[in-house]
Amino acid sequence: MEQRQIYIGTSGWHYKHWVGNFYPAGLKSKDFTNFYLRFFRTVEINNSFYKLPTSETFANWRTAVHDDFVFAVKASRFITHMKKLKDPQESIKRFFENVNALEEKLGPILFQLPPGWTVNEERLAAFLAVLPPYYRYTFEFRQPSWYTPAILDLLRKYNAAFCIYELEYHLSPLEVTADFVYVRLHGPAAKYAGNYSESTLQWWANKRIEWQQQGMDVYVYFDNDQLGYAAFNAQHLQQLVQEQISPKT
Repeated sequence: MEQRQIYIGTSGWHYKHWVGNFYPAGLKSKDFTNFYLRFFRTVEINNSFYKLPTSETFANWRTAVHDDFVFAVKASRFITHMKKLKDPQESIKRFFENVNALEEKLGPILFQLPPGWTVNEERLAAFLAVLPPYYRYTFEFRQPSWYTPAILDLLRKYNAAFCIYELEYHLSPLEVTADFVYVRLHGPAAKYAGNYSESTLQWWANKRIEWQQQGMDVYVYFDNDQLGYAAFNAQHLQQLVQEQISPKT
């Protein structure tokens, strides 16, 4: 069986406040990408949540990275927060017109639902039914009322991943509903802040190896961007995973 992949990176990478911690002091923003590529082969694009980049921007990102690099893309808040998945045909069409410029480097599409929106199985079912079937999708449910067997079964029907995430001391269920696993770590305490401990990272490393051995690709993105912790935690998690895959002899 083909070896399944483990992708570890950060949610976003174009952070000026990383200069002087993860990025060397004095590094220009135009050089952030090349420096990031020294350590990672994936990133989650999150500015697409606020404003959809042009197809030219996506194409430029595609040509700027290595052949084995993968971009996960966070879908527009217009789709998830303003429309709440309603009447998705036109917005989905426009989204993919731009995102498809990533071509073979396009990874999973993330739909992060609003924290104040309670479960709506019918709306999610209608949305999943119109999504193009040849992409990977993951759904981050910020409202626990979505944690139901019916929702999980619906995701399984369409091979869409339940996004496993940690945010403000809340760890979502560790549900697997697709042939891949998608994890977002927003920080061990406050939103987008804090440094994950050695023991916690080791626990996540063990889970990633377990999922890989079960035949699933695994994507994990750190979102605790304060002081560059996301990049440092992602680097260390990569190291822990590699040590398990290739143990010292």
